[in-house]
Amino acid sequence: MADVVVLVEKAADWRPEFPAVRLATAREYLTEPSFADRGGLMVINLCRSQQYQSTGYYCSLLGEARGHRVIPSVRTGQDLRRPAAFAPRYGLDAPVRRFLRGLESDRYRLEVYFGDTTEPAFEDLAREVFDTFRAPLLRVEFRREGNWRIHAVHVQSLHRLPASGREAFGAALSKYLARRWREPPSPRRYRYDLAILHDPEETMPPSNRRAIKRFIEAGRKAGIDSELITRRDFAKLAEFDGLFIRVTTQVNHYSYRFARRAEREGMVVIDDPLSILRCSNKVYLAELLRRNRIPTPPSVVLAPGGLDAAEQVCGYPVVLKVPDGSFSRGVFKAESPQQLEARAREMFEHSELILAQAFTYTDFDWRVGVLNREPLYVSQYFMAKRHWQIVKHGSTGSRLAGGSTTMRVEDAPPEVVKTALKAANLIGDGFYGVDLKQSPDGTVVVIEVNDNPSIDAGVEDEVLGDRLYERVMQEFLRRLSDISP
Repeated sequence: MADVVVLVEKAADWRPEFPAVRLATAREYLTEPSFADRGGLMVINLCRSQQYQSTGYYCSLLGEARGHRVIPSVRTGQDLRRPAAFAPRYGLDAPVRRFLRGLESDRYRLEVYFGDTTEPAFEDLAREVFDTFRAPLLRVEFRREGNWRIHAVHVQSLHRLPASGREAFGAALSKYLARRWREPPSPRRYRYDLAILHDPEETMPPSNRRAIKRFIEAGRKAGIDSELITRRDFAKLAEFDGLFIRVTTQVNHYSYRFARRAEREGMVVIDDPLSILRCSNKVYLAELLRRNRIPTPPSVVLAPGGLDAAEQVCGYPVVLKVPDGSFSRGVFKAESPQQLEARAREMFEHSELILAQAFTYTDFDWRVGVLNREPLYVSQYFMAKRHWQIVKHGSTGSRLAGGSTTMRVEDAPPEVVKTALKAANLIGDGFYGVDLKQSPDGTVVVIEVNDNPSIDAGVEDEVLGDRLYERVMQEFLRRLSDISP
């Protein structure tokens, strides 16, 4: 905590029940040379006002000029003055909607202290608001105008904090300082810090625990210290130099918000938000591959009322896909016009468009892992027993997966690798898994391109072993070195 200073306008604003911190008045911070000449300082500005040309404003302004890390920044203060900053930009999730529906009043106020709140239903929303408006004390105002929405976000003043909020503020400050400014657990120092986003509860994560451990070990060999983070660590993301996403990605998902935030912070991120956007939508991919003459099974995009095109282009059986499915989920097979109509009707309840593809059975799918436009590994994923997909999802949530094998890139059919590279290069220079099928006559077609492909210990690393993880971390090192001053 030696590198943190808390600023108040008057010493009396800091109450005895608050945590013990290094405290300074705004006047001391603005005038004493000991602050002006010291770099690497974290400044928590709790002055009474952050308005333009106020004392609090100048504390943040001079702090940034001194190279100090100031919260709130001058930009935050200005953002909160603009009406556009108050526009509803956060989706109200189910717990928040349930809470607000039970209120008789048409207005509600939520106090947010360093991204924390005392109301459990609002925990995720509080973190999002804090990440956007990085101020220690915030008040979020909700109004019911037909539906509930966020009406405004305001900075609150410490000296006006009610007695009921002092304990929560103190606890949140202690938590924030411990989280952001703890001493490193090891005296060894690394050149870069990498966040690995994972979900310990995910049933089919892109990497199993052993693989995650090997990524961390490979990173340290390359001079990169990796830390596992979860969706609750959104606010601390900017502390790292890079982000490696190891959760299943979707656009309407926290993984995409992490990728966007990392990109805005100038961090190295794999995979980047544009790759997530392009790969997560099968309708987009089908059009991209078609326009660039990459061979695919006969495919057609369907809208309600246009099912005849599936029969004309694909025939039967036909495979129907929701745009954002993954791991064989959201993929269905129709054997007849009746099945096509029934299944499509269900799918159109959740998506305006669906993709239809001609069914091509093979004993296995090819998967070519591509990193920075170069093939990394080639695997075969076999169909689940007595099923037409590599993963069979049961109605009760059970899963049955087929086996797999991995081979050297140079031992794979050249046409498979060549076609995979063409498809992946249309997406970008990130980390992709290209799924392909090869018919008995040797014809190769691309099924889809995935960002954030699977790397599980014992599967994709069967040939390269530790070298697979080292190559991924060496790519992070290369990109981090390119952006380092």
